Amino acid sequence: MSPAPVLTHRMRHDKSILALVISAEYIFAGTQGGEILVYCLETYERINVICAHRGSVLGVCLSKDQKLLFSSAGDRIVNVWDTHTFLQVYSIYSTYDVGDVFCVSHASSLQTVYLGAQNTSIQWYDLKEKDTRPEPKPASHPLFREDRFFDSPGPGGVRTPRPQSAEERPRHARGGQILEIDKQHIRQFAHYGYVYCMLVARGLLPDPDEEILISGGGDGTIKLWTLDRQAGGAINELYTLFDGRDEGESVLTIALDGTFLYSGRIDGEINVWDLETKQLVRSLRTRTGDVLTVAVGGDLLFGAGVSGVVEKFNRQYERIGRFTAHTGRILASGFTRYRGQPLLITGGNDNTLAVYDVRDCISTPSGSKVSSDEILVQYLKQFVSFRTVSSDLRYKADCRRGASWLRQIFKKFGAATEMIATENGYNPIIFAKFRGNPTISKVRKKILFYGHYDVIPAENEQGKWIADPFSLQGIDGYLYGRGTSDNKGPIMAAILAVADLAAEQALDSDIIFLIEGEEECGSRGFARAIEENKKLVGDVDWILLANSYWLDDHVPCLTYGLRGVIHATVSVESSHPDLHSGVDGSTLLDESLKDLIAVLAMLTGTHGSVQIPGFTDPILPLTEAEKKLYEDITLTLTRYNPSLGDAETLAQSLMRRWREASLTIHRIQTSGPENSTIIPRLARAALSIRLVPKQEASVVAQALISFLEDHFAKLESQNRLTVSIDHQAEPWLGDYNNEIFKTLEQAIVEVWGPLKSRRRSSLSISKHPTQPSNGYSSSKPSPTTSSTLANSSVTPPNEDEIYTPVENTSSFRKPLYIREGGSIPAIRFLEKVFGAPAAQLPCGQASDSAHLDNERLRLLNLKKSKEIFKKVFRDLPKK
Repeated sequence: MSPAPVLTHRMRHDKSILALVISAEYIFAGTQGGEILVYCLETYERINVICAHRGSVLGVCLSKDQKLLFSSAGDRIVNVWDTHTFLQVYSIYSTYDVGDVFCVSHASSLQTVYLGAQNTSIQWYDLKEKDTRPEPKPASHPLFREDRFFDSPGPGGVRTPRPQSAEERPRHARGGQILEIDKQHIRQFAHYGYVYCMLVARGLLPDPDEEILISGGGDGTIKLWTLDRQAGGAINELYTLFDGRDEGESVLTIALDGTFLYSGRIDGEINVWDLETKQLVRSLRTRTGDVLTVAVGGDLLFGAGVSGVVEKFNRQYERIGRFTAHTGRILASGFTRYRGQPLLITGGNDNTLAVYDVRDCISTPSGSKVSSDEILVQYLKQFVSFRTVSSDLRYKADCRRGASWLRQIFKKFGAATEMIATENGYNPIIFAKFRGNPTISKVRKKILFYGHYDVIPAENEQGKWIADPFSLQGIDGYLYGRGTSDNKGPIMAAILAVADLAAEQALDSDIIFLIEGEEECGSRGFARAIEENKKLVGDVDWILLANSYWLDDHVPCLTYGLRGVIHATVSVESSHPDLHSGVDGSTLLDESLKDLIAVLAMLTGTHGSVQIPGFTDPILPLTEAEKKLYEDITLTLTRYNPSLGDAETLAQSLMRRWREASLTIHRIQTSGPENSTIIPRLARAALSIRLVPKQEASVVAQALISFLEDHFAKLESQNRLTVSIDHQAEPWLGDYNNEIFKTLEQAIVEVWGPLKSRRRSSLSISKHPTQPSNGYSSSKPSPTTSSTLANSSVTPPNEDEIYTPVENTSSFRKPLYIREGGSIPAIRFLEKVFGAPAAQLPCGQASDSAHLDNERLRLLNLKKSKEIFKKVFRDLPKK
């Protein structure tokens, strides 16, 4: 048995997938709800939902040039769609009550559409005659015709009025030319049963360019029909394939491979017909139940059906494998090669599409190389599988194994590597250096990329993840797994970008990687280890990070500022033990928790303003240039997310998060049992201060200690105050006008491409937002949190709109220049140590859920990030 194929991606919907067809760019999937889902083959993103029919979409096919998509459905209509604009071109119907239209095909040479119907007929329409035929009468259209069952009179001859909505077309099935099939273009009783399936084939007649129609029906026969060019594509029976049984089981699906035709029947049977000899070559028995779909590709035959199982057969018709692809029935399938990668795509009544890489199943591979993007996803999957949780000693060995594996990846692509040990046995730092090609440039620039391989815990004990957090899963265009966005995905994208340049002999820079394993714990041991190994790293011209996210899910960003942080613990301890409030409580007793609350209350005033003397003095005023950046941000965000409200209020909220220092009290803990009557001996609080540029962490930390000690002394308490500074990191402010930001912006514009033009409006922002008297309203603005931006990022399209690709526009997707409220301890430290400016490229979207359940990274963002890194590593000039 061959190995089971790799599940590359799964796309979810809320209705069964009944039919699918694959073009060079897209997967088109017809659903039980009358929609046609359009997925991008490169990223598996759903780029469109076409509301196509009022009944289930039962068949889809493409024209030979893939410019037209044909869909048939239970509403007795065939619709024709432009595969570029996704707009309806034609709507074709029969004046007969054909019932469900199970299948549709297109003869490109004749420009004729064929449909197979429930009433046993095959009908056709010659599109060359679309402008010469009489105008259809509205009353003959299926939407306006009376149904013999549903519209028949009830008791007493009373007819229930038809709902007004019954005559409305689906919102995207409008605007196309309506075409009525001529009564002469009908072959009644083409089969003595429903016409379930059909396809158009070439090369089976003496004239290799002549097309024929092949159909399968509920009578158990397969018929081949010639197409009469002179009679508008009329069909004439060429011959019938019949296996000799008195009553053949229904032919439910057919697929063609050269001159061999494969037909799926009820009870798990697949017949193999040689169309040259008209003989039944083999009859294969499967364990799929009724065979509802067959697909051929890569010298393999795939059959699937009721059981949800796919069975694989080789060229000798030997069963070589089986695997469960869906939890319900498999109703549709297709094979394609996308950029050399062989894919089997299946759809089922579990409301999903599944994409399988069947490269390992193919016995005679085409010899195509694995693409860089495929390698990127494969390595990321392995990277995510390591539980590199730095905060939990249980995973120390996993962290080491993950670090060793990453070092081997660097070696594989030609980097010189070392494992830099850190103090106190903390996780090691991986140093890797790719040397540029000296023949390209004698003076090589040196770019340092910083990242971290450690992650936040993800135990998933409550089952909140939709997949195992340490097993990468592709779902709906996203890669789910702990670390995909923070920070393993961006690291792998950067490594593969360098590997691509090296393979193309276009790497003219020295690219240095410093990947630490303690960032999620405050970069423990990082600074000392780097200072001790500064010579190993060498000179650096530029520093690049990718450890953050866009503001929403639509517009790329560049980060030029981060707040610093001070983490502190404030403790008040009594000399007495834990006491009972009823026995020992009195006004004479100095209680530790009362004292702690009293001093903490002095830290902040109205609206959270920090009361430490001189705390806000160093904060820089808002310049006109930076004000312009906030205008771009708010106008862009409110364009995509109108629910965010007023632009000025949004700007003020962002500035308070990014430009203002803040103080947060995180938690309070007390000694003694959890009993409501206890007076604790010890009370302890954890707090943090977020710093902004020009505030020195050491100065603010000392000011905090002095402030708390001074106010505690005023309490004249017999208790003891202790303030410990647990961690501190400097704020960072980059120069967004320097060469690294300019190069990043140009790379983003080139990689992300054009965007619809934006409408601008005026925005008034205070020049000094840190001072309420200089522009802030007296009322406190509602905070716009990262959660607010993430949750409002995915905006459903307008009901009357349909996605259309945008071309030939001068408006490009320029990045937003943003700051962030979070902290990365290493960034300012690296700037100081190496005397080089830094920049941060956010790779993920606002909805990535980093540090939360169901962390993810959009596959498109991963691939685009690799291309951006590649351009920056190539184009960034020497400082």
